[in-house]
Amino acid sequence: MVRAAKSKIAKKEKNDRLYKAILMLKDEEECYNFFQDLCTVSELRSMEQRFEVATLLNDGMIYNDILEKTGASSATISRVNRSLIYGYGGYEAILDRVKEKEEEEQK
Repeated sequence: MVRAAKSKIAKKEKNDRLYKAILMLKDEEECYNFFQDLCTVSELRSMEQRFEVATLLNDGMIYNDILEKTGASSATISRVNRSLIYGYGGYEAILDRVKEKEEEEQK
């Protein structure tokens, strides 16, 4: 039982280190390079696709149109939608910031 508690603590510390490292990235190029090193091409494409699906769902697009536009499976679209509705608010926070930044850049 003590061993399980220690492994959970160690796992959290490892996760914290990754997220803190991501927050230290200085610009888009550093971010791109870091994720190219960290992830496989397949992992990156999956994350990019999920983010695009989240953006489209957030904009009110329907499942069939998202499936056609992104090639994402209905299971992926459903999973992302569940995260948007019942998740931790991560998608919403970043989608709002992205939208604000895009609006500022258009001015």
